[in-house]
Amino acid sequence: MNKKLDQQAADNIRALAVAMVEKANSGHPGGPMGGADFMHILYSEFFNFDPTDMEWAFRDRFFMDAGHLSTLMYAQYYLLGNYAKDDVANFRQWGSITPGHPEVDVKRGIENTSGPLGQGHTMGVGAAIGAKFLQARFGDWMNHKIYGFISDGGIQEEISQGAGRIAGHLGLSNFIMFFDSNDIQLSTSTDEVTSEDTAMKYEAWGWNVVTIDAHNHDEIRKALTDANNETEKPTLIIGKTIMGKGAVAADGSMFEGHCELHGQPIGHTGADYTKTLLNLGANPESPFDIYPEVEAFYKSLLKEKAAKTAEKKAEIASWRASNKALADKLDFFLSGELPELDFESIEHKPGLASRAASSGVLGYLAGKVENMIVSSADLSNSDKTDGFLKKTQALQKGDFSGSFLQAGVAELTMACIANGLALHGGIIPVVATFFVFSDYMKPAIRLSGIQELGVKYVWTHDAFRVGEDGPTHQPVEQEAQIRLLEKLKNHSGRPSFMALRPADSAETSVAWKMALENKNTPTGLILSRQNIKDLPAKGASRYSDALAAEKGGYLVKEVENPDVVLIANGSEVATLVAAAEILESQNGLKVNIASIISEGVFRLQSKDYQNSVIPKNKPLFGLTAGLPVNLEGLVGDNGKVFGLDHFGYSAPANVLDEKFGFTGEKVSKQVLEYLKTQQN
Repeated sequence: MNKKLDQQAADNIRALAVAMVEKANSGHPGGPMGGADFMHILYSEFFNFDPTDMEWAFRDRFFMDAGHLSTLMYAQYYLLGNYAKDDVANFRQWGSITPGHPEVDVKRGIENTSGPLGQGHTMGVGAAIGAKFLQARFGDWMNHKIYGFISDGGIQEEISQGAGRIAGHLGLSNFIMFFDSNDIQLSTSTDEVTSEDTAMKYEAWGWNVVTIDAHNHDEIRKALTDANNETEKPTLIIGKTIMGKGAVAADGSMFEGHCELHGQPIGHTGADYTKTLLNLGANPESPFDIYPEVEAFYKSLLKEKAAKTAEKKAEIASWRASNKALADKLDFFLSGELPELDFESIEHKPGLASRAASSGVLGYLAGKVENMIVSSADLSNSDKTDGFLKKTQALQKGDFSGSFLQAGVAELTMACIANGLALHGGIIPVVATFFVFSDYMKPAIRLSGIQELGVKYVWTHDAFRVGEDGPTHQPVEQEAQIRLLEKLKNHSGRPSFMALRPADSAETSVAWKMALENKNTPTGLILSRQNIKDLPAKGASRYSDALAAEKGGYLVKEVENPDVVLIANGSEVATLVAAAEILESQNGLKVNIASIISEGVFRLQSKDYQNSVIPKNKPLFGLTAGLPVNLEGLVGDNGKVFGLDHFGYSAPANVLDEKFGFTGEKVSKQVLEYLKTQQN
């Protein structure tokens, strides 16, 4: 312990944060100046990782919630050798690896993309659940910790309720969260917006809570030591800090704790940039330098970290030698690969709702995919994830041998936890709720897409046919919202989301196959509440036909030189089959029917294939239970889409079908009216 050097290191972090923001003329310097002491003590004395193998699966993990404090991370990781001087000097610039808010970059220590407050620490809760899940299967040697860092804003975001409740309820003793409590927000002091007792709140959720002076290194050490020794509860360390710690005004007086230090270069506030750097021991002419004593300390520290990791790796090697079968299974989990699965062997009763068909698939997967965690927002018996639950048990405090997370009514929290599970690695996360409540999940779905995570979303009750529950429970616009993500590319150049709305049980099996094989982007399965008549088989079996859905779309009914091509997805495909029977038998028309389970995947196919399914030189008619825009891109300017342009109503599903015009007879009349316009 070297008090002088520890202070130098913390001040070096502060100076780097100040310099990064000043040079970029953009950013948040005050928070990093306050959190620097905790960060240095954590990484120098407690945080276990291998500097020679940053992706080592059994490392400790740090989940930043307050993404606007990215300079705190970049400065700390610069001291650790993860960034070069030019990297920190080019903060927030085009092409730099130090963006304004941290983005997943495990090789440099960034475990999660953060920025939208509340989600970062909730992903940390997910990672902690994942670590407990794996520890229950492979042994207590797997004892790495998950650290979170949260700010006043993250504490206030409503998602903290769900994250705090679940972490406490499950007794996540491997989760340690630091709350940078400086009483200052972007536009106000916290006492203007809240008077709650944060410590009492977290204690009520079952957390171990300690409040410290987070500029006192001995208090930080004790809090982290006690938290690492805790075996029953997650720990919240409330660190009282000073916004802009170390800032100095032009006259040499201290200028700390002011609101304006939060979100702008300190040179734009009452503080003086040069005087502040001098106060922190930095050279204003070369502000991105690491102080010589600090540099020497961290070089030595990295050797110590590598040596400590080598000891842990030797312990793991010994376990591997004595537990070869388990070790092979662990490696398989971590590889992200799937076991051999035979989706064709899954038998479905005729005419099931696609949620019921999904339940059958989940029951099959429960016995095959051992590293899958399925979660439901208090709807497992309605979204039919209970098909999986019946083959396992729920996770609970002290017993993580099960594979099901009962999240309670907390859709956003549940989705963020799934992102954390995916980020941790070794686990395939599945989350389920009603489709209309995907609205509650959108922020996390977006981060699934940005982070390129293979989370599987299961959404049931997919349309107005929810019926008597009325407009609040009937998704009309949700499919259009979700399918926009299929049109949005991630940074790898792929569609950021895959949305699958299967037309019958066979397509539901194929949809699950597609979802599991889609490892680098999130997938949504959009499933029906009501029963759907199975589509007629063309080939050897309906399943073999439905495998064509892997191309995003295919013809479920095909004739030569059709008079019209009908297009839909989900349960509307069966309605088109009924309409086609009328058009052929009563009107002498030749009809093709295309089932487009995913426009995003369909658009990735060759133009020749797309044209073979939806030819541009034929009349095209689309049917959707949602907004017409769902299919307008497929039918083009000369086509017609029949859909809804209003919210639903409360009535039985069959009554709504009749009133809204979604019967075979009424759709056939719509098609005939459309064809008349094509003849003029």
